Amino acid sequence: MQGANLDGDLTAPEDARGLVLFAHGSGSSRRSPRNQYVARVLQKAGIATLLFDLLTSREEQEEYFTRHLRFDIGMLAGRLAEAARWVADRTDVANLELGFFGASTGAAAALIATSRLEGQVKAVVSRGGRPDLAGDSLPNVQAATLLIVGGDDDAVIALNRNAFARLTCEKEMKIISGATHLFEEPGALEEVANLAARWFQGHLQIAHQSL
Repeated sequence: MQGANLDGDLTAPEDARGLVLFAHGSGSSRRSPRNQYVARVLQKAGIATLLFDLLTSREEQEEYFTRHLRFDIGMLAGRLAEAARWVADRTDVANLELGFFGASTGAAAALIATSRLEGQVKAVVSRGGRPDLAGDSLPNVQAATLLIVGGDDDAVIALNRNAFARLTCEKEMKIISGATHLFEEPGALEEVANLAARWFQGHLQIAHQSL
């Protein structure tokens, strides 16, 4: 992947209807318990998932001290786009339509990667994300996009509303009452996962058969 060996966990339930790649937020990894929970809900809904680290092990160690990569959204988007191309070459999941699930800065990376992949990604979900950091890529996003924000995450609500206004694709914004940025309140993350599952089920088609 452009010289970077990235660790990931690909899980594909039988008769999967789509594949969702996870873009974690700054300072997080594929081991994020929140993203792992959402991934399990998606798998139960018949959707394959790929949780992977956007940084190499060495980069993660350096990032712990320097914090120099977590807001390099262009680089993270490039890694995500490469991951999408990688799964497209795998015979076991190549026929599944793609979706992205992004959290925090990972949401911006997901939207930028979506705009670069020109129609290959069919759906995007942002959890407590920073879609505003996608900047001029926002009007070029073609995938159906769902923004999910906590009702008590005031600053991020404003940033999401600004980004939402710039999106020209099919879009929706959901505010979860009483939830903060990490959706740690009882039932909040469950609601996020269920919203994401329904969004992907509605926008990712059943795997097509080879002719």
